[in-house]
Amino acid sequence: MSAGPLVRDALRALGIDQLLLGIHDAAFPSLPGEETGRGSPYTEGGGRLLALAAQLGFTGLQLGPQGATGEGNPSPYDGTLFSRNPLSLALAPLVEEGLLSPATLVEIAAGAAARGTDRADPRGAARAAARALAEVDAVRLRRGPGSPLGRRLAAFRAAAAEWLEPDALCAALQARHGEADWRRWREGSKDHPDQFLYAPPPGGEEEATCRRARRLAEEEGASARDAHGQHRHHQQHPAFVARTHPLGLVLYADLQVGISEVDAWSRRALFLPGYRMGAPPSRTNPEGQPWNYPVLDPEQLGTLESPGPSARFFRRRLAKAFAEFDGLRLDHPHGLVCPWVYRAGEPDPLAAVQGGARLFDSPDLPDHPGLARFAIARPEQLDRSRPRYDDAWVRDLDPEQEARYALLFDLLLAEARAAGRTLPLACEVLSTLPLPLARVLARHRLGRFRVSQKADLDRPEDVYRGENAAPEDWIMVGTHDTPPLRQVAERWTDSDRRRQADYLATRLIPEAAERDNWAARTAADLPSLVEAKLAELFAGPARHVIVYFTDLFGETESYNVPGTVSDANWSLRLPSDVEDHYRARLASRRAADLPRLLALACRARGAAFARTHPGLAERLDEAAGGPPQ
Repeated sequence: MSAGPLVRDALRALGIDQLLLGIHDAAFPSLPGEETGRGSPYTEGGGRLLALAAQLGFTGLQLGPQGATGEGNPSPYDGTLFSRNPLSLALAPLVEEGLLSPATLVEIAAGAAARGTDRADPRGAARAAARALAEVDAVRLRRGPGSPLGRRLAAFRAAAAEWLEPDALCAALQARHGEADWRRWREGSKDHPDQFLYAPPPGGEEEATCRRARRLAEEEGASARDAHGQHRHHQQHPAFVARTHPLGLVLYADLQVGISEVDAWSRRALFLPGYRMGAPPSRTNPEGQPWNYPVLDPEQLGTLESPGPSARFFRRRLAKAFAEFDGLRLDHPHGLVCPWVYRAGEPDPLAAVQGGARLFDSPDLPDHPGLARFAIARPEQLDRSRPRYDDAWVRDLDPEQEARYALLFDLLLAEARAAGRTLPLACEVLSTLPLPLARVLARHRLGRFRVSQKADLDRPEDVYRGENAAPEDWIMVGTHDTPPLRQVAERWTDSDRRRQADYLATRLIPEAAERDNWAARTAADLPSLVEAKLAELFAGPARHVIVYFTDLFGETESYNVPGTVSDANWSLRLPSDVEDHYRARLASRRAADLPRLLALACRARGAAFARTHPGLAERLDEAAGGPPQ
């Protein structure tokens, strides 16, 4: 019998509202006959992972960004904001619809198998997708525009023209120029006019309009082919949702803070010239990170009652996300409230980002005088004894200032209400929480992330410690950017293990007299220590838990190592036999045993909880195959 119902009963008893399985598209399993070299939620293998998540008791999935990524850069956080990644298109449904020959899929799957499927192969998957979509589009051409397929595609192109047309044209022009970076398109020694098709310089509007029309006509074949691929993709996603909800699972999207190069090209008029967004020095990234993302122009934001062009663009992103998903994870929400910006085009981007400033917190900085006109914080509200990236750089705000900082969050919550979405936002606030962002989160009763593997056991007030969480927070042992817990634990020395066990004893063992013996036993047994670290997620005040797939399956390889460029990043995958894989890992005590973890968490609540929920911990023990050691 599935443990899912019992696990969900235990979650409710513990006050846990959401237990999400975090996984990106590329990591999904595929069955051998549908393999392309990269995962997809929309495959039959993806459906099996859905079923497993429901059987284990998860309440939902947290996916990553799903936009199209450029060749050589598989990071989903650099993908397009509206177009979906063609590498996530499932091919077997195209065979069932008569759009792709079975022989083609057999050849693609055989090629993927020969290359190996334990890691995503984005280049091989891109070749497979291009081959399949060319064949699918040939069917469209044979059937003609008057066919049911042709009419459906025409309706889709008309409805999605605002993003579909420029995204497809950009891809065609990248191929024409032989250069993915549109800033390097050249005509002799000058910038090529194709750079300015959607954002012409003053006085060049008419010429750009005419040139854009010519380019669209010249690239109609490629645009129609891309549109057909997006059409199929946007049909597969609702089918996936239709499989998800009956299993009792919700879907969270990942609203990336970054703007793709494709979107920056077609919407460059919406962004602040001369500046880029990055991450300042912090505990998580001591040197900072020059992300090179465009920044929405503050002068085009407008107000909540009368949004300007940049805010309307943001709302269109939200409308699409809420139409397709139940909830949102906000990637680096600082970028919506108090983005850290630095000068573009500097010879040393890392030095530039280290000398940057917060866009709305810089009323009078001598090295960034151009930011003064955007300032919300006043000079007397700054603590200049602190670095300008410090959480307390802004000391206080009045209600009117708070509302100005909150504009994009207010628009976001208004869009959620309009779409009927009531799930809490998952706000990826890690080690830094500047006062303006803290005020905005409090304004909407939103929590932050608590990444327990990063907890500093020497600092009782540390933000990553589970006991410091608030009910609205989201807690997890790791994210897609951290090593899996098993990898971290295997590096702990004997002394580290004992310190972890001593701390976890205070979190999981109510009787003080039993803690020392429990800690000694747990420190001596690595699987028990890992289980305790995971169980702690459910023992504290936070009502929202995310378990990343690497921690569920007990992986020891990282999914992504931030700040590095490697073919290993963004490539780790689950195997096709995902259910058997989980059971095998469970038998060897590597996979997370949710009933066992929840039994520990229930006992951590003490005698009063046991009286209120009689026999719950014992039923969880039975579902786990025996009581914890």
